[in-house]
Amino acid sequence: MNLSSDDSSASKPKHVAIIMDGNGRWAKKQGKLRVTGHRAGIKAVRDAVSFSVKHKIESLTLYAFSSENWNRPEQEVSSLMELFVFALDNEVKSLHKHNVKLTVIGDISRFSRRLQDRIKSSEALTANNTGLNLNIAANYGGRWDITQSVKQLATSLAKGEISLEDINENAISSHLCLHNQPEVDLVIRTGGEHRISNFLIWQIAYAELYFTQVLWPDFDEQVFQNALDAFAKRERRFGGTTSETDTINLGG
Repeated sequence: MNLSSDDSSASKPKHVAIIMDGNGRWAKKQGKLRVTGHRAGIKAVRDAVSFSVKHKIESLTLYAFSSENWNRPEQEVSSLMELFVFALDNEVKSLHKHNVKLTVIGDISRFSRRLQDRIKSSEALTANNTGLNLNIAANYGGRWDITQSVKQLATSLAKGEISLEDINENAISSHLCLHNQPEVDLVIRTGGEHRISNFLIWQIAYAELYFTQVLWPDFDEQVFQNALDAFAKRERRFGGTTSETDTINLGG
């Protein structure tokens, strides 16, 4: 993994989230098993991490395995779990060497003890790193994230630690995954689909969305740069307007 640092963009997102889609279709086009596409996707992860470090992006969140992915064929799920262990074993030392802090977000309790131990040891090794925040969403769902936040607040309310008036957007946000990182500025989805798929649905409320036909194993630094170039041209209003002359046109 070549992780040199260089900051060449004045208008760049602090936090990029990527829905890594298209591994299976990539493998099918190659006439190979779906797991081959997942293996090929690891290189694209390396490229995305390298690019993020080089361009001094603060946080990169990758959607690796959704809570709905358990519905896939058992053999594919099993292969994905083994691939996750393999990736942790083979990549974490390089991440640590380059000052990357690794965090896995999602409900990891459903994973095997072996995988849970790998996740915890990888997080512990990189916990004090101060460079890129690399977040891997595994057994993650946006609705689950909001639900677990509300449950924590409800528990505090039942204990009398907070009042009903204390429950507001800021309180919910403070119990979500990634609450201690910059707001998501840019969401990239590969593979040509145009949907969010239950990914960070609270955190991306005002994020810019970028969709590409490129399948994830073919995602490289040039595709990432294209997304950043598009982001730089966007005008982010956060519900406001750019000038007093703006009008709402409901016609055609």
